[in-house]
Amino acid sequence: MGSVDAPPCEATGVIICGGGPTGGLLSALLGQMEIPNVVLERAADITTDPRGIALDEDGIRLIQAIGMYDRIFTRIGSCESSIDTKLLRIAPTDRMRLLGYKFHFLSGAGHDLAKPPILTNDLTTSEGGTGHVGFVFHKQPELERAIRDAIAQFPSCEFRTGANLTSIEEDANGVTVGYVNRQGSQRRLRAPFLVGADGKTGYVRKKYLEPRGVVMERCEGTHYDETWVALNWHIRLPDPHTHADFPLWKLGYSPEQVYDLFFPKDFRFLCNPSRPSVCGRFGLPADRLWRFEFLVRKGEDPVKMATSENTSKIIYPYITHPGRRYGLSSPVRYPEDCITTLRSRPFSFLARSCNKWALGRVIIAGDAAHVFPPFGGQGIASGFRDASALAWRLAHLIREPHTDHVELLRGWYVERKQQFEHSLASTIRNGEFVTNGDPWKASLRDWMLWSVQLLPNWRRHLEKGSRADGMIRYRHEEGLPFVQGLGGGLNLPQVYAMDFATDQVVFTDDLIFAPFKKGLFQLLALVDNSDKIHAALQQIQGVADLTSSRVREDEATVLVHDLHAEYQNATPSQVQIARIASGEEFAADARLCRNRPVPRYYDPMRIRKEVGINTAFLVLRPDRFVYASCSNRKELWKSLEALAIALHIL
Repeated sequence: MGSVDAPPCEATGVIICGGGPTGGLLSALLGQMEIPNVVLERAADITTDPRGIALDEDGIRLIQAIGMYDRIFTRIGSCESSIDTKLLRIAPTDRMRLLGYKFHFLSGAGHDLAKPPILTNDLTTSEGGTGHVGFVFHKQPELERAIRDAIAQFPSCEFRTGANLTSIEEDANGVTVGYVNRQGSQRRLRAPFLVGADGKTGYVRKKYLEPRGVVMERCEGTHYDETWVALNWHIRLPDPHTHADFPLWKLGYSPEQVYDLFFPKDFRFLCNPSRPSVCGRFGLPADRLWRFEFLVRKGEDPVKMATSENTSKIIYPYITHPGRRYGLSSPVRYPEDCITTLRSRPFSFLARSCNKWALGRVIIAGDAAHVFPPFGGQGIASGFRDASALAWRLAHLIREPHTDHVELLRGWYVERKQQFEHSLASTIRNGEFVTNGDPWKASLRDWMLWSVQLLPNWRRHLEKGSRADGMIRYRHEEGLPFVQGLGGGLNLPQVYAMDFATDQVVFTDDLIFAPFKKGLFQLLALVDNSDKIHAALQQIQGVADLTSSRVREDEATVLVHDLHAEYQNATPSQVQIARIASGEEFAADARLCRNRPVPRYYDPMRIRKEVGINTAFLVLRPDRFVYASCSNRKELWKSLEALAIALHIL
């Protein structure tokens, strides 16, 4: 019997503790599926501290998924670089749009940010399989604001700030949490599931799950455990009026050119054996934000190394140029009074993951479940992947409460750990380049890279970085929701498409997973020409009856793999029909290609190449993974029967 003084208990579908990028995205994705959820965020407002700064193309794809693609290059971040446009066969009017980020790896112990790199990862291309560039370097407050604006569009979502969790109680049917709201009043909230997305020191794991055996462990095969300092600067432009004695004015340099000289475009990994460092711009170009991270050496006090006295000793040599570069007798330093430090603090570089990411009805995601070293820019993106893979599972569990939630959630984190390991391997490769402290090994590395890059094909391969590995494909294990023998487990590529209904270029995700669709899984039919559209639609009739409408033929998408196909769209209900579109068509669309690089190395046939030339139908999960790839109606029906069993709807 409860206490008479206990506050009344509200009810919802999912409680999310933590309203940062991971928890916010999860809320928005649940809102799209009309699943009631409440986010409890401790902070009263969005933090102004730009912590994470990198978001890879999977992350961009998921911001697109919640309807915020138009914010990515206009408010959230940028993808700017210095590309030699003379080498590209494009119109002069388009050259200004060739923006993008590259990762330059610089060797040696000097302080010259303009030196030729030993290796470059070109992230300006659209060859990664999502139709997006490889990375944007964002301002986290704007990223979180976009996510919260997406949440506000869904009536089933509620975002409560100033909410401090105080208790968690779990029983066989749900979880009840106690929290103090921003007015200081005690409140209670109950839901079938609780998700802790409250970071590596958050309440859910530290106070509730760790006493029950859920612990953060060092990732197998990783040994790097060091402390670094991360510093953010805001840069102002000097000009001849405010800094009349600055020597470069007499040489004809403008304020913007001076800024570009001292804070160059692209991100730099400084492979300095004595002090590995990383630096580069982030946010929008007009923000003029710069990140510098450096290793704290053995015997140094991390807190003291984060003070302005010590950071200036380490960083200012990089923004002090020898006078001979400009024909001057004295060194030239960027004006110190034009630099404002926004943050400077130490943090640990290590890779850890919890032994379990779910226990009973309590789940952890993002930094609460795993911690990445920052060399691959995977922190926020990994949390986004957690949220995307978790959202549809929670939606199904709320709609079908008799489903075995333990097994479904175990499958979630087993899959996610596979992708976590894949991303971690890429991160470790970058880290090994940066942190190699043995001068002999560093020289051997530089020589090998120089030799290999004499071959154009190998150079191009290295420029791809981790994208050379292709789309992630899960290894099948018992309980994972995809059909092993029918090509399941593949992360479906995204391409550009021409929607026959609107005669506009769109991303294929926006057709396949359109918000109005009610089926949990989606059906994609691939045809080679317009003449085969009708036959494909005929073969999928009856899908909804077989799956109790978890997959619906009237919500199917048909994609014609012919750049010149035409079709008079007169299809019934909500079927989407489109043809693949070229990179040139995408680049010509100001809605989609504004402020971002024009597509290079984009392949409109990427879906067909990944799933196989004989694939006719794809059953797709909401997290953009293939449940089954089918060459005919018989295989399609076999996969749908397996799906019905897996979802416990037969």
